[in-house]
Parts: sequence; C-alpha cells; structure tokens
Amino acid sequence: MYDLLIRGGAIVDGNGGQPYEGDLAIKDGKIAQIGTVDGSARREIDAKGAIVTPGVIDVHTHYDGQAVWDADLAPSSWHGVTSVLMGNCGVGFAPLRPGDQDRLVSLMEGVEEIPGTALHEGLDWRWESFGDYMDRLDAIPHAINVAAQIPHDPVRLFVMGDRAEAREAATEEDVKAMAALVHEGLQAGAFGFSTGRTDTHRTSDGHDTPASVAERRELEGLASAFQGVSYRILSAVSDFDMHDGEERFDPEFDILETMARIAGRPMTLSTMQRFLFPEQWKRIAGRIEGARASGLDMRMQVAPRGVGVLQGLRTTLNALVGKPSYRKIMDLPFEKKLKALRDPDLRAKILSEDRIRVSDVDPAAPPQIDQVLDNLDFLSARMFPLGDPPNYEPAPEESIHARAQARGVDVLEELYDQMLGDNGETMIYFPIFNYNDGNLDVVHEMMSHPAAHLGLGDGGAHVGTIVDSAWSSFFLSHWTRDRVQGQGTQIPIERAIQMMSADQADFLGLKDRGRLAPGLAADINVIDMERLKVRRPHMIYDLPAGGRRLVQEAEGYIATLVAGVPILENDQLTGATPGKLLRAA
Repeated sequence: MYDLLIRGGAIVDGNGGQPYEGDLAIKDGKIAQIGTVDGSARREIDAKGAIVTPGVIDVHTHYDGQAVWDADLAPSSWHGVTSVLMGNCGVGFAPLRPGDQDRLVSLMEGVEEIPGTALHEGLDWRWESFGDYMDRLDAIPHAINVAAQIPHDPVRLFVMGDRAEAREAATEEDVKAMAALVHEGLQAGAFGFSTGRTDTHRTSDGHDTPASVAERRELEGLASAFQGVSYRILSAVSDFDMHDGEERFDPEFDILETMARIAGRPMTLSTMQRFLFPEQWKRIAGRIEGARASGLDMRMQVAPRGVGVLQGLRTTLNALVGKPSYRKIMDLPFEKKLKALRDPDLRAKILSEDRIRVSDVDPAAPPQIDQVLDNLDFLSARMFPLGDPPNYEPAPEESIHARAQARGVDVLEELYDQMLGDNGETMIYFPIFNYNDGNLDVVHEMMSHPAAHLGLGDGGAHVGTIVDSAWSSFFLSHWTRDRVQGQGTQIPIERAIQMMSADQADFLGLKDRGRLAPGLAADINVIDMERLKVRRPHMIYDLPAGGRRLVQEAEGYIATLVAGVPILENDQLTGATPGKLLRAA
C-alpha cells in the first residue's frame, strides 16, 4: 500500500531525457517506484494529459524574514517551487548581535524593499548565531523547504558594530572574527556565503551597505572560512563598475575570482543585460569562461525574462512621484486617492506642474529614480501596460511611447490615464534589464551559456515594485510553448525541467532531490501544460502590521507535493506544511 499514486502522466524526470508515460508511487515522503506501478494507494492523482516533474528549486530568494512568520512562502509556493535558498545579496538577519535589530531591518528594508514595520512586527529575534537562526527556522512549519546562506552584512555588523555602519575598513582581527563566524555557520548547515557589492543597494537611510565597501583582504579572509568544510557555494552581486566606471571591471572581477579560488567552491554571479552597459554581461561571461578553463566552478545566474519594476497607483514608484500635488495624496487610502486623481482639475495641475527631485525628499528612494523621470520620454518606449495574462515580451507598438504618439498626447499623460484604468489597478511593466533590443533574444542567449543557471526571482523582496517570483511558471510556459520570436529559441521541455530542478540541486549539492528517481524526496509537480499561465500581478495587504506586497498567481498546477504531501491542488494551497529546513551535509 503506497501513500499516494500519480497515474498516467508524462514523466519528465529532470535528467534531460525524453518524457515517457508512466505512474509514480510515493511512500514515507520518498519516491518508491516509477513506470508501470501495480498495487494501490491511500490516494491517487490522475495525471493523464499532464506532465509529472521534480519540484522547482529556487536559488535566489529573500524570504529570510517572511519564513519566520509565514508558513506558505507564497508567491513561490504557487509556482511549483518546493525548495528555496535565502540569504542572497549579502543581506539577512543572522548572526544577530543584541541591539542590532534596527540596523538589520534598515538594511533589508532599503536593499530588498521589505517594509520595516512588517519586519519589526513579524520577527521574533529568537536567535543570535547563524546556527540559532537555522534552529529557529527548523521549528517553524512551512509548506516548502527552506535553505539559507550566511549573508555578509550581518556578519560585518556583528563583528565591527558602529565601524561597519560607518563603512570603515576591517582590521586583520575583524577579518579573523568574521571568518570564524562564517565557518561556524557553514558547519551548522548553511549552504554558503553571499556578498553584495553593488552601489544600487542602499539602507533605508540612503547609505551604502556595509559589505559594499569591503576590501580585497576582507573578502579573501571570508573565503578562507570554507576550508575544512565540505561542499558549499559562494554567491555575489556586483556592478563591476562601482564608483569609477568600466575601468573597474577587471579589478572587481579579480577579487571575486580570487574568493572562488581560495574557497575552492562554486560561485554564482548575478548577471543581466544592463541598460547602460548592454555588452557587459558578455565580459562577465568571458571572464567566467576563463575561470572555468583554469578549474574554477564559476557561474552566471540569469533571469528567464526581463528584470524591471512595476508602476501603478498601488506600487511604491510611478511616474507621478516627483509631482508635488501627487505627493500630497499618494498616501491616502486607495479609494480616496483614486477619486482625487479622477478630478480633471487635479489631473491638469499634476501634469503641468514642475517636478521635484525625489531623492531630495526621500532618502530611501532608489538613486536612479530621478534619472528615469528626467528621461521619461525616451524610457517610455520600454514601458508597457500589463494585461491578464501579462505579456512579458511586448512589441514596441505596445509601449507607452507608441500609445502616446498614437493619441497625440504627452507620455506622462498616457501613463496617468493608463494607471487609472481598470479602477486604478492597471500596472505598467518597465523592464530595465534584459530588454535593450525590445525582445528576449538576449535572455535566450544568456540562458544557453554553458555556465548559466536560473535565478534572480527575488521571492519575498521588492514587495512594492517587483514580483519576479513567478519566473518558473513563466519560464516553463513561455520558453517551451508560447514563444514564436526568433528561430530555434524554444527550449525542449525536458531541458527546461532539468534547468529548474536537477541543475539547481547539483549546484547546491543536494543529492536527495531535484530528480524523479526511487529513493529521492517526493518533491513533485503535476502540471497541465495546456492551461499553464501566470496571472497579472496585483497588490495584497497581508504582511505583519498590514504591510503590502505584490503577488502573482498561476493557473495549471494540478498538484505540488513536498515530501509526498500535496501542498497545492488545482492552483490553491492546501494548508499542509511538510516542508523542512534543509541543511548542507
């Protein structure tokens, strides 16, 4: 007697081979048999006409806070994800020196745009060391599995205190103390160490993050913490042109490559086609190729679609935030704000008045917001209204710029009217990265690189501007079924599943999941590919203290299983919490 039988689906096992029809039996949380299965089970799922796949492993999330108060870990759990890795970009909440709670909240609020009020309300701070934090996560029920990396910023704050917040250089003693903390966390089961070296990441006060100023000696010392520990990973995000422009590229890459060499572990680098430096990703790829030729396992972490922000009347940012009259009403309850914006006199005033510099009145605002508003006419050619289902590869004639020209109005007027659409719920998609050519050809090129793997979904973060945590549903539907642009740019479904599951498991060193095989964890999706799609993003208000967050649902998931237990059926969470804390061996 099995616990559960999945009957008659197309098995896509994660190994990259052709799908085949068969059954899959589960017992005690593991896959018991695949193929033609005799016998009965306490429950059966009819998978005829659907695919049966390993669960998605998402290596780039920021659920570090949400995992403390939320069992569901949505939106990721709505999109076939069965395991998430947190602690990316160098930010997180452990280790925690008593009294540093506000500092860590300011970092996460500024870098990842998670409301500080929600973090203060939702976190219980029942930990100090990174091992304590993992023990706390282990005690909290979750629908899906969670894994964690040690983030650089909390480590620096723990050791250096005020000097870290003042962005001072670390002493030799500081580096030794930080390395000891990292080594201790790795031994406790952390999957690796992450650092953030981008000047676009700021605290909620508008300051550079502590880790962004770390010097070579500090990073090399932290990499030495991997010595004597089995398989782990390094992850980093960097601009490669910090402060001084493109001439900084090679010295910055040299530092990260040396970290990987000292640690002797795989390193993943966040990689996108940047708007101002559209060829920079090729330089990253070239350096990674050279590193791999010398024996290092360095990888590009790439997104399967454009990476950008959403504008709307409910989001943090939109094209009106620099208008004084809009700023007076932007924090009103939504219905009152909507009513005010429909007033023709206020509309005329907002559209005609001079704009202020947002960064002068809001230190937490991204430093690039004023550049965007200064160049709105030009940039509106890559802003697009999102429908339902949303189109993440829109044509130029669908842009705000093209629509404004067709109407004979200013682009700001077009944006204003678009955001009032659908009772104020219309959102404008602005893909800042990966969309320089007005299509996703460059994304296919990046994903096809032998050193690439999928990520950058940022689940749990940027809750007022971005919701890319639906990347897995988009990737599977768009790249294996829907995309028609270009020749040879569709991805075979067996390869797509492998990229989302087995490849990610191999990168993290997970031997017990990521594929469909007897003895492995029964983390499984049953998907109706004909119906699979993502829905339009929308805002909900369910964070602690009533905080808001953007979410995006999917359709087409017949079931998602974690350890053989259905956590989602017919696109709805069941409330089951079989997920566990994953610890590196």
